[in-house]
Amino acid sequence: MGKTTMRLLCTSLSLTMICWLAEGTLSKTDAKKGATKKLEEKTLHSDKNVRERGLVVVDPKAKDIILEHRSYCFKKKKERHFSGDVLGYITPWNSHGYDIAKIFGNKFTLISPVWLQVKRRGKERFQFTGLHDADKGWMKDVRKASKNIKIVPRILFDGWTYQDFESVFGSEDEIEELTKNMVLLAKNENFDGFVVEVWSQLGNQKQTTNQPGMFTKKEFDQLASAIDSFSLMTYDYSTPQRPGPNSPLPWVRACVQVLDPDSKWRNKILLGLNFYGMDYSALGASGDPILGSRYIETLKEHKPKIVWDEQIAEHYFEYKKNKGGEHAVFYPTLKSIQLRLELAKELGTGISIWELGQGLDYFYDLL
Repeated sequence: MGKTTMRLLCTSLSLTMICWLAEGTLSKTDAKKGATKKLEEKTLHSDKNVRERGLVVVDPKAKDIILEHRSYCFKKKKERHFSGDVLGYITPWNSHGYDIAKIFGNKFTLISPVWLQVKRRGKERFQFTGLHDADKGWMKDVRKASKNIKIVPRILFDGWTYQDFESVFGSEDEIEELTKNMVLLAKNENFDGFVVEVWSQLGNQKQTTNQPGMFTKKEFDQLASAIDSFSLMTYDYSTPQRPGPNSPLPWVRACVQVLDPDSKWRNKILLGLNFYGMDYSALGASGDPILGSRYIETLKEHKPKIVWDEQIAEHYFEYKKNKGGEHAVFYPTLKSIQLRLELAKELGTGISIWELGQGLDYFYDLL
């Protein structure tokens, strides 16, 4: 399971529609074009959720996605349809994610802004950076929208070598000092805990070959009793060199089952959902992430036929650029997300979403 990289979530402390305006006058022809474009996308909220509107299907049309993607059910925005823990990641470079957390805050139990880094400056000396991104006003708004939500910023171990990790984790004094600093930071900044991203940085530097992955059942069993949750990266399955689905459903199931075959700690696993996709080009074996806004633009420009792959439970479509050759796009849809939510319910796990604001607004009707 080479893709089961994870982020560790530790909360053990006691203790976005963009309008572009241009100056100038509109001719009658331009006005007609503008009116036609407005008709393509609903900007008003709906009284019904996406299920009630019959949009969770295996054969969606590009025009329907374009029309409906902004129209979520405002009336039921606080209703939860998924009972497990829901962690949503937010990045400073995607402002719409901040809006999503406020609008749909009641659907989440954990929000993790990607704000913080910790640097090791010497023995028992640590420096936390990134606090300039911390938005106290936004935190207040999120907590106002949902009384039970926990804000747990992600901490990245910035610039750490393997020797740094080995020195710190092999010394009780170093661990105590780092822990004391983290607790103090949480108290001072009114955080509820942290998402500690460490395993993806450690990688498999000390693993022997022919191992199933960087994080195995052995490590899971050792940590499960001490960690509140594990954010499992069950996406990014394919690469530009091996283009294909983001998150094949059978593989997602296997990632969970190989870590916890006896279902002992399933409630601590947060099944990873990608709210972004990949646009692969046949030229030069390249691929780029595609977010919701560009996905909609691509649908408008190329009006592709969207294909459902039953085995992997994902949609994809192909299009051709004039000079860019053939492209294939894999991007989540209401149906693919719904099936992964059902799988999480079946397996008894929670979910984690990378990241809020990258998807389409009506996705959140499903949570």
